[in-house]
Amino acid sequence: MTTDTTLDHRSKSYPIGATPCEAARIGEHGWHVLDDALPYPLATLSRSALAHNIAWMQDYARRKGVLLAPHGKTTMSPELFAMQLAGGAWGLTFATVFQLAVGVEAGVRRAIIANQVLGGADLDGLDLLLTRHDGLRVWFLVDSSAQLAVIEDWQRRRRSARRFDVLLEIGIEGQRTGCRTHEEALALAGAIAASPAVRLGGIECYEGGLARCDSAHDAREVTALVERVLAAARACDARGLFGDEHLLLSAGGSAVFDLVVPLLRAQGLSRPVQGVLRSGCYVTHDHGNYARFLRQVEQREGLESSLRAALEVWSMVQSVPEPGLALLSCGRRDISFDIDMPIPVRHARRGERVASKAPAGWHVSALNDQHAYLRFDPGAITPQVGDRVALGISHPCTTFDKWRWMALVEDDGAVTGAIHTRF
Repeated sequence: MTTDTTLDHRSKSYPIGATPCEAARIGEHGWHVLDDALPYPLATLSRSALAHNIAWMQDYARRKGVLLAPHGKTTMSPELFAMQLAGGAWGLTFATVFQLAVGVEAGVRRAIIANQVLGGADLDGLDLLLTRHDGLRVWFLVDSSAQLAVIEDWQRRRRSARRFDVLLEIGIEGQRTGCRTHEEALALAGAIAASPAVRLGGIECYEGGLARCDSAHDAREVTALVERVLAAARACDARGLFGDEHLLLSAGGSAVFDLVVPLLRAQGLSRPVQGVLRSGCYVTHDHGNYARFLRQVEQREGLESSLRAALEVWSMVQSVPEPGLALLSCGRRDISFDIDMPIPVRHARRGERVASKAPAGWHVSALNDQHAYLRFDPGAITPQVGDRVALGISHPCTTFDKWRWMALVEDDGAVTGAIHTRF
């Protein structure tokens, strides 16, 4: 299992003059987030928050009686994959065969590709991974007879005896992939069961597209989807279409994962059910989009608290050109902006190694490639050139893919480790 990489001057935000080192040994430099030894912008992960989130979600799954296969596309980090597996994850989820290969290299032996697989190169790659790694189990999604025909054609052209494990996907009208009707799903399940190229292992859905951060709406819509999936599972079971000793039922984005638990704990079927939750963003959580959704989860579940934001991008105030505006050294190349603008969360004056909470009135109004526009009340606390500002994020996936490494930091700001990414 390979999880390490060398950091050097070719790595963004690694000091150009510093001695190269393995990511796991970066702590030997004795750096601190606020000693200005590392260039800004600097993406950081709180070690304590990561540990808390991994343990919290694993405990949640255990208490609910379901399995956890976190979505690896969130981080694409072998170190974080290893932490999640060590924390008790049943397996991991991916979106592509390429991502799966990174996971297998990091030690994954059970995986769901929560996406359709049908390209010849991808089927070749998946076949090779399954051949090379004894005990590797991988399920991917099928949602049409056209996709099934492409897979069967691949098998004929390759003269292969490979029979891939697949999950029937139930979809939502107007949204992503998946069968739209009960009749369509049953017809496809019958074709899968009769195919020499695939084996029907269960049923999958993705509920995240229904979420509106309104508990009444979200519960109603997700419950309707759960009922559709359960109806399909019962019908397929009654027809003897499943080809494995266990029936795998899987769902779960990171916004309303609690609402699919009734599906994952389905009863009354002819074989044991393995319910697999696929939430991924929980590992770092965030300060915006998922924080809003998690407050709803906490209310529905009667929780006082849940996940902690672990990911920040530190930037420097490089200019205060006019009252009420500061330019930060962080832009679209460094931080997510697909859902919300970055959120100022902490502030440290130039030369200080202790950060305080960012003033409530500070906000980022816009981003350029390398700049963030920090707006503030000129009559209140004013940022100064050389100050450092930590930016919280909304939706971690699109911050991770902008970095090839991130610093692991302790609660006191000491840099004691690093992770790398494989996008």
